[in-house]
Amino acid sequence: MMHLLAPPLAGKQKPPALMIRRLRRRHEALAGRPTDRLFLAVVPDAETADRIAQTARHLRISHGLSGRPLHPEHLHVTLCHIETGIGFTPGVVDSVKACATAVAMPSFRVCFDRAESFKNGALVLRGDDGTIGLDVLQQRLSDALDGEPHRARSYTPHVTLLRDNHRVPEQRIEPIEWTVREVVLVHSLLGRTTHRHVARWPLTA
Repeated sequence: MMHLLAPPLAGKQKPPALMIRRLRRRHEALAGRPTDRLFLAVVPDAETADRIAQTARHLRISHGLSGRPLHPEHLHVTLCHIETGIGFTPGVVDSVKACATAVAMPSFRVCFDRAESFKNGALVLRGDDGTIGLDVLQQRLSDALDGEPHRARSYTPHVTLLRDNHRVPEQRIEPIEWTVREVVLVHSLLGRTTHRHVARWPLTA
């Protein structure tokens, strides 16, 4: 019987990858499954991302984990969730830009000095005083997005390394530091291991 979504293929010829992706995306949209996520984040520079990736590989081996580490270019600290769905809400990028550029904050240093597993299986990097700047930035961005100030929100700055069913107890690591100079709007294509940097805004005092 002929397939209704694609023409029959002669012999062992494989369908083009683009066709497969389009058909999969159409199927997910019809099923109502979210395909896109937008969030504001802090992204480490390339050298620091490589250091974090090396730490992830070391922890994975030393604890016998099977979860796959995130690609270095996907490592980040989430600040604010914008939306999750199928495609974007019209004008959302311009709206986020207006809010993000209105936040005044100078560049600052961050430091992550320990690793541990969250209850959801995520192995993450954490910090104490070294992540205070992220707490402040997250609060200011959230207030700007909401259009008014609020009391301090529950927020735990972290870098996710991988996910695994085995829980790793808290342990100290060689501190990983970098200077945060900008905020990035990230588009995550859910289930496709792809992050796109839609826009970025420098921090200014």
